[in-house]
Amino acid sequence: MIVDVARLKQQAAQRAVNFVKSGMVVGLGHGSTALFAVRQIAQLLQDGRLRDIKGVPCSLEIGQEAQQLGIPVTTLDEHPVVDLTIDGADEIDANMNLIKGGGGALLREKIVAQASRREIVVVDESKISPALGTRWPVPIEVFPFGWRPEAAYLETLGASPALRQSSDGALFQTDQGNYILDGHFGPISNPHQLAVKLNGRAGIVEHGLFLDLATDVIVAGTKGIRHLQRGAGDDRD
Repeated sequence: MIVDVARLKQQAAQRAVNFVKSGMVVGLGHGSTALFAVRQIAQLLQDGRLRDIKGVPCSLEIGQEAQQLGIPVTTLDEHPVVDLTIDGADEIDANMNLIKGGGGALLREKIVAQASRREIVVVDESKISPALGTRWPVPIEVFPFGWRPEAAYLETLGASPALRQSSDGALFQTDQGNYILDGHFGPISNPHQLAVKLNGRAGIVEHGLFLDLATDVIVAGTKGIRHLQRGAGDDRD
C-alpha cells in the first residue's frame, strides 16, 4: 500500500491547530509538518475564525513564511511565555521523548519549547521508534571554533559524527551561524544520561534530544489519528 506521508502530516497538523484559541501566543515550529500548521493558522485568521494570534517563529525561514501569510509575528522578549507550540519531530519513543533538529533549527525550537505551557508535537506514524537513535542521528549544534574536539568527544561516547552539509555541498550553518554534527549513536539506551554528557561540553551549543518537553503528541497513520498526552495515555480517533 502506498502511504501519502504528506497527507498524514497535514492531518496531524490540522488536528493540533484545533487547540489554538483566539488571543493566544503560539510557537510556530520549523519543518515540513509544522509548516502545515502555520498555513492552517493563517487560513483561520483570514477566515476570521481566529483572532489576535501572535506567533513566535522557531526559525528565520518560518518567521518570513508567517509574515507572508499574514500571521503577526512576535518575540520571546515581548512574550516570554508561549501558550502553545506546534512543532514536528524526527523520531519519537514510547515515553514521548524526541529527536529534533533535522531541519537545523533545534536551538530555537528548544528555547521556544521550554517557554511553552503546552508543546504539541505532530508526526506521521513513521516517526515512532522503539528507541531514540534507531532511525535518526542526534543533531548537535556546535560553535565553528573548536568543532573538531567536539566531534572527537562524540566518538568517545560511541557516536559516529558527521559534519552536516547543505544540498549544494557547502557546510550547513544554523540561523546562529553555527555548525551541526549529526551524531550517529544507534539505539540510545539512556537518552537522559547522554543529554547530561552533551550539556557538559562548552563547545556544544545545543543538542536534538528533546526530553520531557512534549505535553501532547499527535500521530497520523493509515488507521486514523492518535492523540498521546503525557500521563493520560492514548486517544485514537
